[in-house]
Amino acid sequence: MDQSPSSALPKPEIKTLRFTTKFTYGVGELSAAIPGNILSFFFLFFLTNIAGLSASKAGTVMLISKAWDAINDPLIGWLSDHTRSPWGRRYPWIVCGAVPLGLFFMLLWIVPTFSQDATLNQQALFGYYGVLGVLFYAAFTSVLLPFSALAPELTQDYHERTSLISFKSAFSVGGAILALVLAQVIFSVVEHPSQKYLVLGIVCATCAVVSAYVSVLGTHRVVLNQQESETVNESVRPSLPWRSQIGYIFTNRPFLYVMGIYLCSWLGVQITAAILPYFVINWMGLPDHHFTQVAIAVQGTALAMMFIWSFVSKRLGKKAVYLIGMPLLILAEAGLFFLQPGQVGLLYGLAVLAGFGIATAYLIPWSMLPDVVDLDELNSGQRREGIFYGFMVLFQKMGFAIALFLVGKILDWAGFISSVAGEPNPVQPESALFAIRMIIGPLPTLILLCGLVFSYFYPITREVHVQILHQLWERNHQS
Repeated sequence: MDQSPSSALPKPEIKTLRFTTKFTYGVGELSAAIPGNILSFFFLFFLTNIAGLSASKAGTVMLISKAWDAINDPLIGWLSDHTRSPWGRRYPWIVCGAVPLGLFFMLLWIVPTFSQDATLNQQALFGYYGVLGVLFYAAFTSVLLPFSALAPELTQDYHERTSLISFKSAFSVGGAILALVLAQVIFSVVEHPSQKYLVLGIVCATCAVVSAYVSVLGTHRVVLNQQESETVNESVRPSLPWRSQIGYIFTNRPFLYVMGIYLCSWLGVQITAAILPYFVINWMGLPDHHFTQVAIAVQGTALAMMFIWSFVSKRLGKKAVYLIGMPLLILAEAGLFFLQPGQVGLLYGLAVLAGFGIATAYLIPWSMLPDVVDLDELNSGQRREGIFYGFMVLFQKMGFAIALFLVGKILDWAGFISSVAGEPNPVQPESALFAIRMIIGPLPTLILLCGLVFSYFYPITREVHVQILHQLWERNHQS
């Protein structure tokens, strides 16, 4: 493809999105960010230290639920691509999935008693959380994936997409901060160990449902107007078989790079989030409120940096921002391994440093993906946002599920001792403490380094994207 300066090409007309459209689109991210971050930061710890499951069983629950979460992504993505309704392709899924998402999330934080026999009760709890995990993630994907696939339908402009994703990312980080603040407030007010998590589940479920509906009301007119203008073009394009669609996706080289960037970024971040309470409480020997404060320091810094990185992206490009920001997160992750009990100030310093890099993990992969969808439309003649978003998230979730399963297994192999709600935390053996340090430091560091390699080879620059849009415009306006 010729990479002549973009100014030499006539540009198709691109409408600038209103602030209210960007804002309400961003609000929809809270339906994923609030429950998603609560689960990332607390659920594994809840299963072992409140519900009383062994680390191995808790890891298996995470594997089952996240594996199903990954499998249903391309299915729901494909179905939403082919949904036809007066409300377009995506909105019926969001509207119908929001309430079940909130209900099943709330039920995840109940600790029922099935039997007085400890072994039978643990097996029943294992089944309970496994089934609820599957139901929750079915509803979660029904809302999150169609919502995410709205981004390329709202605008085709290279910089407008980065701006739009910066709102989505800001609410993603803001949702994480809100979730952690809610957790800290609720944990300080409610004393009973299991009840505090149930109250947190109810409050966060309500926030998630409301935010989904706010986003629908604020964006649907823009998207439906866009889809009305595309209806004639899509009606004359041949529909590709399922296998052919998958083949096209995996021959799209930029998509493979974006998928690698996203997988490595969030695998590293979420492994750290899952092991962080163990690190703060068991290794650093700090009270549990320090865990939420450290997490807030990370997410607060990421939120502050979000719009700064968006501004820098307009000057240097998306890839350059990732290559600048991610090494800061890598440095912070590596530093956690060497942190010693008592170095509380350094712990918070590394948390702030990590926030600089995490902001790019929120912002860059999701702003790259719509450009990949445009390239696919140029090559195939189809608009398939849903299936692209589905497969991207599928591999990320599969990797995360396997990683959490292995984290649980490693803790078990290392002799980690699960605690019982209402009883003092047990003293962990040295082997378990070393395993916690390895999981929070060297493991995510290696994964994030792989993400840097993928980003280096990502080929869609601003100039290339302008040419893609120009060719699409010419094809769609041929008489």
